Amino acid sequence: MQVPLIRLQCGANSYDWGKLGNSSAAARFAAATPSDDFSIQEDCPYAELWMGTHPSNPSKDVTTGRTLLDLVQENQALLAPSVAARYENKLPFLFKVLSVNKALSIQAHPNKKLAEKLHARDPKNYPDDNHKPEMAIAITPFEGLCGFRPLAEISHFLQSIPALRQLVGEDKANEFVERVKDVKEDEAEETVAQHKKALQEIFGALMSKSESDMAAAAKVLVESAASSGADFAGGGVAATSGSVLAELVGRLYSQFGPDYGLFVLFFLNFVTLQPGEALFLQADDIHAYVSGDIVECMASSDNVVRAGFTPKFKDVDTLVNMLTYNYAPIDEQKMQPTDYPYATLNRAAYSSGSQVTLYDPPIDEFSVVQSSLRGNGSKATFDPLDGPSIIICTAGKGKISVGPTVHEIREGYVFFVGATAECVLESEGASDDDEFVTFKAFCEVEDHRNGSS
Repeated sequence: MQVPLIRLQCGANSYDWGKLGNSSAAARFAAATPSDDFSIQEDCPYAELWMGTHPSNPSKDVTTGRTLLDLVQENQALLAPSVAARYENKLPFLFKVLSVNKALSIQAHPNKKLAEKLHARDPKNYPDDNHKPEMAIAITPFEGLCGFRPLAEISHFLQSIPALRQLVGEDKANEFVERVKDVKEDEAEETVAQHKKALQEIFGALMSKSESDMAAAAKVLVESAASSGADFAGGGVAATSGSVLAELVGRLYSQFGPDYGLFVLFFLNFVTLQPGEALFLQADDIHAYVSGDIVECMASSDNVVRAGFTPKFKDVDTLVNMLTYNYAPIDEQKMQPTDYPYATLNRAAYSSGSQVTLYDPPIDEFSVVQSSLRGNGSKATFDPLDGPSIIICTAGKGKISVGPTVHEIREGYVFFVGATAECVLESEGASDDDEFVTFKAFCEVEDHRNGSS
């Protein structure tokens, strides 16, 4: 009988946007589990650590070398019958650590129906037929672009940035400003639809401009950002100051040169996250990560529709036509975590201020629990789940156990926990200030507790 606690060897992907060498959390975590296939090179960018059963980079049992996909398909009890039946004997989520040094592409992930169409039409660039809603939780200070800004902010930038107006066209810019000038917070559904249509038209106008027009406007934009400082973009808006925008334009230009993304910047919310803060991105939401380290969980897919800040395949028409065009302040994109009710803390954990926190997005494929156990001997006992889990340690050290099976766990160690297993985490700290931090991604078809209704 397979013990439902399996230490995993997880692969790191090297992409140009990753952090170099040991500055990359993804690289350090991958190297925590020795492998003949991996050693950190200080001049190499390491972007992602993948944890799961996705065939592009499947995790393996450290002891046997077998893939996690093989193990769960051979023994469906590890997934739970309900999860195995619904998700075709595969782990329904893909868990990652991302270490971002350069901005990722301006992108969105297709919904299920569109993913099926794109995969059938172009399997090379869209390698599977699944949707990809995703959640990002910061483990270091993080910057990103996420969702469309409130329309008044976009209107402000169209009026205050000559290079942006030049690129989209004076008539288009003026038309948009006029159409959204009376926007209110509490709008009728029909009015919202009209405003989304206006946003799609102005965004499409930007993305359809020629490379030569974009490059000419980018030159003007970058010069303006460099010379204007805090006065750039009319001093900015309450959410993003002119000085922040000027620095971003300069930084992104140094990374990519002339690029449509330099202008998309003024359409999207610029967000900063501190460790523990999180974003949820539904399918068809536009975004781009800019810098920092995050834990990311998503439906098990590798489909990306890109349109800027990338040398990879771009599919601008698909992106423009697929987006939701939801517009809202960035605070509406941030997730509000809650206390996780299905973990019991011992006395040492309570007295040290240890916490177990739930990030629960409005989808079925995954949720994530963060455990922060302080000091020595702080223990969290997790109720059995009717579904699988993957746990990664991002700081400190301790022990992880299922029944009589106990393993050491420290930064970078990754474990799979099978369905219906009671899992216990316990900190091993040299001082009261030491912190043992883990993230657990899991899926249950019904509820967050085995046997709950």
